[in-house]
Amino acid sequence: MTDDWWRGAVIYQIYPRSFMDSNGDGVGDLRGIASKLDYVKSLGVDGIWLSPFFTSPMRDFGYDVADYRGVDPLFGTLVDFDELLAAAHARNLKVIIDQVWSHSSSDHPWFQASRLDAVNDKSGWYVWADPTPAGGPPNNWQAWFGGPAWTWEPRRRQYYLHNFLPTQPDLNFRNPAVRAAMLDIARFWLDRGVDGFRLDVANYYVHDAQLRDNPPSGKINPALPRDMQEHRFNSNQPETLDFLTELRAVMDGFGARMTVGELAPGGHDVMADYTRGSDRLHTAYAFDFLGPWPGVERLADILSRWGEGSDDGWPSWAFSNHDVTRVATRWGDAIGATPEQAAELFMALLLSLRGTIFIYQGEELGLPEADVPFEMLQDPWGIAGWPATKGRDGCRTPMPWDSSPAAGFSIAEPWLPIDVAHRDLSVALSPPTLTSARMLIALRNASPALAVGSFTVVHAEGDVLAFERSADGERILCACNLSSGPNSVTASGKMLWSSEATLADGRIELAPYGAAWVAL
Repeated sequence: MTDDWWRGAVIYQIYPRSFMDSNGDGVGDLRGIASKLDYVKSLGVDGIWLSPFFTSPMRDFGYDVADYRGVDPLFGTLVDFDELLAAAHARNLKVIIDQVWSHSSSDHPWFQASRLDAVNDKSGWYVWADPTPAGGPPNNWQAWFGGPAWTWEPRRRQYYLHNFLPTQPDLNFRNPAVRAAMLDIARFWLDRGVDGFRLDVANYYVHDAQLRDNPPSGKINPALPRDMQEHRFNSNQPETLDFLTELRAVMDGFGARMTVGELAPGGHDVMADYTRGSDRLHTAYAFDFLGPWPGVERLADILSRWGEGSDDGWPSWAFSNHDVTRVATRWGDAIGATPEQAAELFMALLLSLRGTIFIYQGEELGLPEADVPFEMLQDPWGIAGWPATKGRDGCRTPMPWDSSPAAGFSIAEPWLPIDVAHRDLSVALSPPTLTSARMLIALRNASPALAVGSFTVVHAEGDVLAFERSADGERILCACNLSSGPNSVTASGKMLWSSEATLADGRIELAPYGAAWVAL
């Protein structure tokens, strides 16, 4: 594969603790993932993204890292990782791993030293600030999981910054020693052979040096105080791009490797800024399509904003992941579709987009959001926010491999319960969305127009979205009906794939929630 193999690729996200349990403790692990690589390969994807498997107290399920070079015993050993990496490469699957550099666990030795006093060699590795004259936090910044983004440390008599949980203190990227340490961590994993990094909240690396208050967002009485302010000064600082330039230089020294950044909050302008040119991120995604259903016109506008010049940046798109309600439920409910109708429709839409595509485990099966009762919740966000928010456990339940009580995931009771509806959509039963996903990925892989071609909206009104992808003389029209009634689009050509759609007399007739790809 070429150095820019990631451009237009389809990547399959694996949440390790919920993919496959190899040792019978009810939690997925690295050997479990290795045992299912033939299934992943059968999808036709180009690679996998592994969510964190590093040493961690698991207060945020691995996104609180206590050793960036270690594998948590829950998931296995470094040898297990090396064997998984070799097994993936033997199947021509790239491997991207999460890197959580914005913050560490409060258990990390760096923070344990930093919190002691202001004079030790790690004292400046985290973001510390004095209280206001009245004794309060230094500013109004709100954490993503609720409450102020500052916690008092009595030993230093200062506040430390945490944009997420209080047990996830923010590293100080204004400190050159911190940046150097992170680049060394990158080299450690690149030396082992990983093909790239997914950078967790990559726009939160640097904070405003003046610690200015965030301005109000204008939102009234949201579920969490964080939404009442614009995150102007605790994210998206220009100095973050300086660090990303340093990182890109390291990545380029290892050949065909890549970085994909998670930008939250983001949107087109931030995504383009972070991926523009050849010295920043290779690609990035924001939460444009990981929130509520945007509507046809808004969706078309987001996709159309991307320029197609060599310096315009390259987007990534995902409709589901480990942090949000599954798309078959989140968007399906919004447009009045059943999970089965929504799953196939949105899979067709996702795989027709210009960009790098991320599919979340189980999305190819058409899994709806699982129902996890309060007494079985694990996610601290869901527990703290109940009932206004149920947190993220509903999208993190174990992968259903068969229709047995534990869904073939484990011989023990799984760490999260298996939804009955998921057992009916298991891999063994080969649900319709799985068949369609394989066909659509194969078509995308065989088509320069679909993989990397230009993108032009043809129709974006009411409940119908249609756009043309083209490259090297190949032209493909992709049409989706986002409504419960029939619709049609003008087109003449050869039907490549359809779901509840027909092509005749110069028109694509789309049944409710139907979709079609037509070679023009």
